[in-house]
Amino acid sequence: MPHVKPPRRPSNSLRRSIAVALSVALISASTLAGAETAKEKELEARVAELEKLVQQLVAEKKAAPAAVAAPAAAGTVAAAPAATPVKPDAKAIQPGTILPNAAPGTSFVLTGYAKVDGMWTDTSDGELAENTPSRDFYVPGATPIGQPDEGTDFDAHAKQTRINFGTDTLLADGDKLSTRFEIDFFGSGTGNQRVTNTYAPVLRHAYVQWREWLVGQTWSNFQDVAALPDSVDFIGTTDGTVFVRQPQVRYTKGGFSLAVENPQTTMTPFGGPADPNSTAWIVDTDDSTIPDLTARYAWKGTWGHVAVAGLARELKYERVATPALAGIDASTWSMAGSLSGKFMIGKDDIRFMLLGGNLGRYVGLNFTTDAVLTGNGGAADLETIDGFAGSIAYRHVWSDKWRSSVYFAMGDYDNDAAYTGGNVNKSSESWTINTWYTPLPKLDIGAEFRHAVRELENGNDGSLDRLQFTTKYSF
Repeated sequence: MPHVKPPRRPSNSLRRSIAVALSVALISASTLAGAETAKEKELEARVAELEKLVQQLVAEKKAAPAAVAAPAAAGTVAAAPAATPVKPDAKAIQPGTILPNAAPGTSFVLTGYAKVDGMWTDTSDGELAENTPSRDFYVPGATPIGQPDEGTDFDAHAKQTRINFGTDTLLADGDKLSTRFEIDFFGSGTGNQRVTNTYAPVLRHAYVQWREWLVGQTWSNFQDVAALPDSVDFIGTTDGTVFVRQPQVRYTKGGFSLAVENPQTTMTPFGGPADPNSTAWIVDTDDSTIPDLTARYAWKGTWGHVAVAGLARELKYERVATPALAGIDASTWSMAGSLSGKFMIGKDDIRFMLLGGNLGRYVGLNFTTDAVLTGNGGAADLETIDGFAGSIAYRHVWSDKWRSSVYFAMGDYDNDAAYTGGNVNKSSESWTINTWYTPLPKLDIGAEFRHAVRELENGNDGSLDRLQFTTKYSF
């Protein structure tokens, strides 16, 4: 009987050869059916061993791809694929975090827009002063009165371009700590139109917010930003809306918010101004010892919102006695209230604001002062200048790319002419219509026409007509 060597474990590359050998062995076993019993048993053992090896090879072949592509089990992290070899001289795009001093779990926020405006302005009674805010956007108190007409002026600028930085930090207890810092270029005392039109950044917002608390500079709690119209102009319904940003501490719970805000008093001197087209006569005092107090409650839903708000503040003026002037220490308290909101009508909406009381610097970009001084001597007191103001705007959405707004705003104030004289602002009003075209996402092209009238306490008035175009890209 010939000697049979024990079979060796074949490699995967010999799988086909082993299969052929197995077939030959089976045929041989069949032809030897009549051979002696011992040789038959030996061949059967060899065939069984070969079958075992083939089955093992097939099992390994099936298992190999599954081990590479099998998904990670639930609750585990799948192994990352092998990294692409990096050249020794390759540099990372961002070698470190963008917020190296921030707490763990902090994300960075960056929003804003680029906006360029061009406008033709015609005034009936004079010209808007050059390099002043009224040449960049509508300022009700700047409409000229009682001066020779100098024709139409054209201005262009990119000062409304805005950048908003911020951080959001997720805390261990699930709360979020947020900060915001926003700038634009309106109101900058730096720059001119001669060569480069360079203007310095101007602070708009800077605050930190945690749970119900906000500390820093932002919109006054007395203001309803959502009631502002969809305007090409910087503000829009300026004559009849609150527009103030200032430092404050605010507490918000649901629809209720309460804030203490930076106080400031603007005052008309006894006798009023000699020139109604100048603001140099306004007395701007910072003598208050108590912050302005504001409270607001808003009801919100899919239909829009309605808000009521109140303002209480101390108006104060102190002047140290000098050889030429007697000392003055005058103060008074004042109050104001507002009702505002926005109602949805399908895709369209109506926005409104009604205001009454001592509005002063809070409304119309300080169209009137907060108070008037009743005399020049030590017995002089402060008398508040009260009034009412309001605005309404309707926005219609024509299509995904076209929308238009029409709005009206006004303010009317009760001056005591015995103290203020006749050259102080009595009332202002404006109506405006615009249209917007959005050819690409976030790109808006707008056109707007405005007619405005300013009237003094003595009855003199002047008008302004402005056609404005803008291009704005938001990010």
